[in-house]
Amino acid sequence: MPIGSGTAELVVAPDDPTAVTLMVNGVPSSHLDLADPLRLDFEYMQQMAAVLDAIPAGPDPFRAVHLGAAGCAMARWVDARRPGARQIAIDLDPVLVERVRDWFDLPRSPALRLRAGDARDQLATLPTAGADAVLRDVFAGDRTPEHVTTVEFTEQVHRVLRPGGVYLANCADRPPLGLAKDEVATVAAVFEQVALVAEPGVLRGRRYGNLLLIGTDDPELLTGPGLARTLRSLPVPARLLLGEELREFARRGVPLRDAAPVRAEGD
Repeated sequence: MPIGSGTAELVVAPDDPTAVTLMVNGVPSSHLDLADPLRLDFEYMQQMAAVLDAIPAGPDPFRAVHLGAAGCAMARWVDARRPGARQIAIDLDPVLVERVRDWFDLPRSPALRLRAGDARDQLATLPTAGADAVLRDVFAGDRTPEHVTTVEFTEQVHRVLRPGGVYLANCADRPPLGLAKDEVATVAAVFEQVALVAEPGVLRGRRYGNLLLIGTDDPELLTGPGLARTLRSLPVPARLLLGEELREFARRGVPLRDAAPVRAEGD
């Protein structure tokens, strides 16, 4: 079916009738279990969920901003996991934003507000210190658009987060992982604490895959044993890199700036 940015298709597996994969221009964009919002099949979303679970509950409703909403799988998960949460989900495609409300049983406003527009433009309109988490899952094809990878963009994320809030960014890269290394350097230029999560084969540069960047100013969120243990126990075990191990991984990474292009693949 046509949408603003091309085509969308809902694919249901014959042996899994409550699960739906949203394909955008032929690429899997979201996977949802219509009967179970807590089920996340994409590995990087399971990793995001592990980090979000590590954020202590506070007296106020949990607030999240989703950049690159697609089918809102993570927003459904947050709504089920954090009752009373208040969320904003942003996607570039206005037709897709309208249709996911019809296709899926999404939380209604004010629990979940959907907006159509460019992720960076919409982020700039959000209030300062108003979110516990900002999740970036923005893609054009199999790459993240450059304007949502820079220091200047990350500074806007930092502004929108409350003190100690968490930035989660899905980075897809291929060997030698030059983009991931630059993104680590970029997040480290803004946040006091940075970590990277990925399946070991991806970290070793064996194949194209997803890596999860984490930025926070909370000195305790990433350093306890609980998060690393949870990530290792996922259906596809993942590693948590931080501290000296992360610095060694990203030692050739350079912060990305608005005025500078992303380095060419393989550089």
